[in-house]
Amino acid sequence: MYPKCLLKFYWLLNLSLSGTLSQSSECKVACLATYDQLEVVCREEGVKCQDLGVNKSNLCDYEVEYLCNYRKKVINVGKTQETKELYLVKWKGYPESMNSWEPRKNLKCTDLLKQFWEDLTCEMVRLKKRTVPKNLDASIVSHLVQRAKLRQTLKLWENHLNSLGSNKGRISVQNLVDMEGPPKNFTYINDYKVGDGIFLNEVAVGCECTDCLESPLNGCCAGASQHKFAYNDLGQVRIRPGLPIYECNRRCHCGPDCPNRVVQRGIQYSLCIFRTDNGRGWGVRTMERIRKNTFVMEYVGEIITTEEAERRGHVYDKEGATYLFDLDYVDDEYTVDAAHYGNISHFVNHSCDPNLQVYNVFIENLDERLPRIAFFATRSIKPGEELTFDYKMQIDPVDAESTKMDTNFSLTGLPGSPKKRMRIECKCGVPKCRKYLF
Repeated sequence: MYPKCLLKFYWLLNLSLSGTLSQSSECKVACLATYDQLEVVCREEGVKCQDLGVNKSNLCDYEVEYLCNYRKKVINVGKTQETKELYLVKWKGYPESMNSWEPRKNLKCTDLLKQFWEDLTCEMVRLKKRTVPKNLDASIVSHLVQRAKLRQTLKLWENHLNSLGSNKGRISVQNLVDMEGPPKNFTYINDYKVGDGIFLNEVAVGCECTDCLESPLNGCCAGASQHKFAYNDLGQVRIRPGLPIYECNRRCHCGPDCPNRVVQRGIQYSLCIFRTDNGRGWGVRTMERIRKNTFVMEYVGEIITTEEAERRGHVYDKEGATYLFDLDYVDDEYTVDAAHYGNISHFVNHSCDPNLQVYNVFIENLDERLPRIAFFATRSIKPGEELTFDYKMQIDPVDAESTKMDTNFSLTGLPGSPKKRMRIECKCGVPKCRKYLF
């Protein structure tokens, strides 16, 4: 927490740089305080700030941020005694020193009350206590406050994730298991981050079709590459795993609604990043039904050379990390590393019986050494079901083309025979689990 004088200084500095106190805007200085901290200072000092949403009409408003504590108090009413329920309230925009005990009738925050009792009930069950005491133990109060603050932190992260792209689907974040917050040293991206010495060459030509599905000229983009058209009229993939997908690109005459533009439209489903309860860290579940063979998400990360992947692999092996994905469609030259840069696929767990299948996709770049990695549903997926893929996927070699599509997820940089590698226990829990990831 920054000293009050320092907060006030940076708040005044921000105002001056934005032109509120001065017309000069030739330089900018990053503020060390957060917006929430600055809002607290404004309200303490009785100062209005348009950028922070503190104005004359709400300067003295009191909004419940979260509930910290609960107790029952017996009071005398005439000749009878009544039990009064009180809640300790943290007020939004005000320091914790201004927390106050409020009777239930004064609180209009139905959702926060419900959340408070859910947290309290879960903690009582964990402690194997049957009834809520009149006064909560300090340890229980500390737990409730930590959960409230964690929920705020995760909500801020959730808002940040959804602000980065224009995907139809929304990402939510939930942790009902422990106190783990957003991952550290991880930057969310929606497209490949190209490493040093690697270049993505844009496609030079596009199709001239007026209807790529019904009347493709020269087979449209897929046919020009001597491959099959990948999708049906519902956008579902209709080719075997192992065969490549060639979508229309920015040089094509067709528009954004072309049926041969699926992966490039981004995530279409609302998904949830959630904390697993069996030691698998974070996972991803769908919040709505996903039809079989439909596109779900891309595997996005930093494109690096296999030499760099081998170096990083030794480090990741010691940490038990699994984020390296070989781009070995034709040659084993490049790898996608999603350890520190990635999208929601960074959080997708392994299963020996997965509901996602990997396809190699080419859109703006036709270099077969650098495909995009797309996940399609292998079956109908119900709302609330976790999304998974097989880290050791093997494609049935129906033809020569499909043999190019085996994945070596996270094995890059781990030389030697399997006996020399650190075996990682599989926790997917399916009946046909192989017991070990590698």
